[in-house]
Amino acid sequence: MAGGVVHFEIPADDESRAREFYSSIFGWEFQVLPEMDYSLAMTTPMDEHGRPAVSGSINGGLFRRTGQLTAPVVTVDVADIDAALEQIVAHGGSVHREKMEVSGSGWNAYFKDSEGNIVGLWQNAVPEGGAGSAASGNDLGA
Repeated sequence: MAGGVVHFEIPADDESRAREFYSSIFGWEFQVLPEMDYSLAMTTPMDEHGRPAVSGSINGGLFRRTGQLTAPVVTVDVADIDAALEQIVAHGGSVHREKMEVSGSGWNAYFKDSEGNIVGLWQNAVPEGGAGSAASGNDLGA
């Protein structure tokens, strides 16, 4: 659903400690991706298509707090990430990190809004033989 929040990211000074915290309190499971210095946070079960099985739920990620990424980030789904970045700049925002491919899944980018907040963008890859690119509840890393 274009315009919907489809992912979240939480920065941590100590990723292991943060994973234990969220796992102990909320029962979240984590898939550690050491090559990316990132952990996928599974907050809800996934269906056979890799989408959250519980309507309205999303999964997220945990990363080492560095540079300007010091607060939680929400990620918004868009049909065309390049067009969205152009609109963001035209309306007083700025590109924080250019579009980056997430192998086999789609693309993400970060922007600063008019208030200086860093927000993520997500565009799903078009499945082979499929049409359209807007997400339908898909989650990053799914």
